[in-house]
Amino acid sequence: MSRARRSTRASHDAASSDERTLELTRRLASLLAELGLSEVEVESGDVRVRVHRGSSAPAPPPTVAIPVVADERPLVADAISPALVTVEAPMVGTFYRASSPTADPYVQEGDVVKEGQVLCIIEAMKLMNEIESKIAGRVSRILVENGHAVEYGQPLFLVDPQP
Repeated sequence: MSRARRSTRASHDAASSDERTLELTRRLASLLAELGLSEVEVESGDVRVRVHRGSSAPAPPPTVAIPVVADERPLVADAISPALVTVEAPMVGTFYRASSPTADPYVQEGDVVKEGQVLCIIEAMKLMNEIESKIAGRVSRILVENGHAVEYGQPLFLVDPQP
């Protein structure tokens, strides 16, 4: 009789453990989608769960043909001059244009900057890292919104070099 109880208890514990693992997997998958991550892994005791988003790209949005009127001028897309220098993020973190929420931004589009001048801050692991201009020139374009996450190598600014 006790053997039957032990076997029932063991199968109940295994089923309960499987349900917890399944629930953890579902939570991790929703976190993956919510935060835009490609992979997350959690290990607790003897249970290890890894969720990885597949590499399949989402279907492109449907396109709509727009008739072109002959007398309209063509629209000019954001053309980037090959002479512009890109300032890239040297690390992963959060991009800030100013030293505090109430302070003025370090630079605005159109500002002239010197080599070594602070352009922005990237917060990484609770450390504020000042990002400096690698060349002298005029800030042509700011490519990231304040408070947004940036990846290593992501373009932050376009600077038009000045001789």
